[in-house]
Amino acid sequence: MKKQCLTLLVTASLTIGATWAQVDMPAVKDDFKPSELNQPGQEYPQVNSQGYARFRIKAPQADSVRVSLGLGGRGGTRLTRDAEGFFTGTTEGPLDEGFHYYHLNVDGGTFNDPGTLNYYGSVRWESGIEIPAHDQDFYQLKNVPHGHVQQVLFPSKSTGTSRRAFVYTPPGYEKGSKRYPVLYLQHGWGEDETAWSNQGRANLIMDNLIADGKIEPFIIVMTYGMTNEVKFGKIREFRIEPFQAVLVDELIPYVDATFRTLASRDKRAMAGLSMGGMETRMITVNKPDVFGYYALLSGGVYSPEDLKDKTKPKLVFLSAGSKEKPDGVRNAATALKAAGYNAVSYVSEGTAHEFLTWRRSLYQMAPLLFK
Repeated sequence: MKKQCLTLLVTASLTIGATWAQVDMPAVKDDFKPSELNQPGQEYPQVNSQGYARFRIKAPQADSVRVSLGLGGRGGTRLTRDAEGFFTGTTEGPLDEGFHYYHLNVDGGTFNDPGTLNYYGSVRWESGIEIPAHDQDFYQLKNVPHGHVQQVLFPSKSTGTSRRAFVYTPPGYEKGSKRYPVLYLQHGWGEDETAWSNQGRANLIMDNLIADGKIEPFIIVMTYGMTNEVKFGKIREFRIEPFQAVLVDELIPYVDATFRTLASRDKRAMAGLSMGGMETRMITVNKPDVFGYYALLSGGVYSPEDLKDKTKPKLVFLSAGSKEKPDGVRNAATALKAAGYNAVSYVSEGTAHEFLTWRRSLYQMAPLLFK
């Protein structure tokens, strides 16, 4: 177990997938448009058809402004000041498709970009930018029936307070008496229970899948996974028992009592990205009679030995980006299949430890649940 936790240390932190080929880059096209995540009326940041990002910040009293995106270990993208006090710059190369966190460094201080919306990640509210993906249709807002994402506060005796969760109910839930399966979906390290709806667009992915007739509707529950705060690099200090008590002993009974659920193991799934995958792995191994479906999204793997002599899962789903360690999930799924388990691996092409990997993973996983 310790060895597996050490392996997960590499993937437990959120990283920005800003990469490009080490070759001569083509000329940058001047077809920049505002990012779809910008504040209303704001022109910057902008993205172009090649995936470059351009930033413009007004800071007339500043000496230097950098953007954390763009140059990786070389300190990000340096912006250049003009006579009017605007700092402007373009990333050296194209960014990975999808969502990215970023922030500004102004004279050594960390600030958010006033031009764009903020998203909770890296243990703070970060700026966000969206690089349009070639396959973005599956998570776009469309003219289809929509479900609802509502905040709930549930009592937690184990932590001595009320805790928050967000619950997605599918289109039509309010009008009928039908009961639904439930997916408990966990965020990554440094994020919170808003991540899967805001950055991940889980509700839109579900709405579109349901509208296309690709899945039977189910409920998604998203809650905060950090019951004992762990600083970056200290993942070995995380203990699963407090969160396991919150999830299994408090949240699940609350959801089953409050929403029209199918309250059985075979109609309950758990999945998580990165550290949420580590939590999923630990809890499903510890409590095999609670969940029937397991999914680790860039969050490690199971071996046949992990599941031996336990209630057999109906599905094990393992995924990663092609820029992570895709052979790990492929090989693990192969070993599980050989041992008689229903295991599926998925690799997101061209992405790293980032939300397009996880959006795609949810899209691929959802039709396999509750069969």
